[in-house]
Amino acid sequence: MKKSIVLAVAIALVFALSACGTKDQAAPASTPPAGNSTPAAGGAAADVKLVAKNFEFDQKEYKVKKGQTVNISLENKEGIHGVEIKGLKVKLDNNAKTATFNADKEGSYDIICTIPCGAGHVNMKAKLIVEA
Repeated sequence: MKKSIVLAVAIALVFALSACGTKDQAAPASTPPAGNSTPAAGGAAADVKLVAKNFEFDQKEYKVKKGQTVNISLENKEGIHGVEIKGLKVKLDNNAKTATFNADKEGSYDIICTIPCGAGHVNMKAKLIVEA
């Protein structure tokens, strides 16, 4: 009985720690081109592409203007990651790689990885800044 429990825990641990070690091959054809953030005049749409690699995003900060409609997407370059933007009710993962929201409130919002992806997971953070 104890061996079964230890084996189950070990297998779960291997899956959790190896999440960053696998490469997500499928990138949606409709993701915006590299450049990651397309600032536009107030009210116009902005495309933000979050590129996730092992324990980091491609940028520390992503900026949009207040009043913009933001089309945000997640691309996993290395590993398997999910994203939550605290305070904006935005969650992305392999099942939902894109979202759209209105940046109606100025401020700085934390972007965090929501899938335990290994030893550097706790440091995998960025910011979305909504400017006036």
